[in-house]
Amino acid sequence: MRKPLKSVVRNFAISRTIRGAIGLLAVASVLAATAGWAIAGATAPNANGADAEAQKEPAKYLLRYKFQPGETLSWNVEHRGQVVATIAGVTETVEMVSKSVKIWEAKEVEPDGTVVFENRAEDFDLWHKQTGREPIRYNSATDKDPPRRFAETAAKVGKPLVRFRMDNRGNILERRSLLPGAAQEAKAQITIPLPEEPISIGHSWVFPHEVSIPLETGGVTKIQTQQRFTLESVKTGVARIKMVTQILTPIHNPAVEAKLIDCATRGTIRFDLDTGRVLSQNLELDKQVIGFRGADSRIHHAKRFTERLLPDRLLAARP
Repeated sequence: MRKPLKSVVRNFAISRTIRGAIGLLAVASVLAATAGWAIAGATAPNANGADAEAQKEPAKYLLRYKFQPGETLSWNVEHRGQVVATIAGVTETVEMVSKSVKIWEAKEVEPDGTVVFENRAEDFDLWHKQTGREPIRYNSATDKDPPRRFAETAAKVGKPLVRFRMDNRGNILERRSLLPGAAQEAKAQITIPLPEEPISIGHSWVFPHEVSIPLETGGVTKIQTQQRFTLESVKTGVARIKMVTQILTPIHNPAVEAKLIDCATRGTIRFDLDTGRVLSQNLELDKQVIGFRGADSRIHHAKRFTERLLPDRLLAARP
């Protein structure tokens, strides 16, 4: 009974959760929310006794990524996750915590704002626990020999992984793996796409994405999803963007829904309009699917992802 359960857990997102946690966490965020327009109040009656209303045009904001040649940006990243799967009355839990520093180094910046940069990750602090087994830990700063589970991640610490060419709206124009085993990072969505035109508070934009789900009977089914972004507010030059992931294809099979469970992320992103960079991300997922392997089966996935831009003074101190 234990062996089938572990196999199912692995197939239904536990291994994806762990791999995503111990690698470069390239988060695919989806944003949605609305806010009201700025409207001027009514004036006093005019000389003719008619009311006059003054309507103020809402402010619009242009969201663009901005880089300088040779600039290095770093973010503290933390990912916590838990997957609990129950099949035929047997429950198994996998928990993980991943902490790291994500680094982007700008190599070239074109006149239109397109940037060529390389990414890497440093300072990994990883923890993993599975039902019936001792916890596994690895700290790249203090541990010379990593456990087998984290060996692949340890081999990437501090090394350039992928070279990207990205326009100032976050669209990836080119990508090239720089390290064997970095294919997963090369395919990942690395930042949020920005709208083409200046937008006002309450404006939403979407990023469509097709997900391929392997079927147990063989073959693959295509699921249409989209990341929906909405500008919620702008204060002191910082835009607050709400996010939500939307599954557009109707799902009637719990086994397929379980494989999509990791797509239900939502949260908030803070973007600096003046410097053109993400200041922070707070993303969460909490979803359960029942009946994915028999009527009494269930899987529950909860995770939290946070990212914080490091101040320049900390970057200068890094070797």
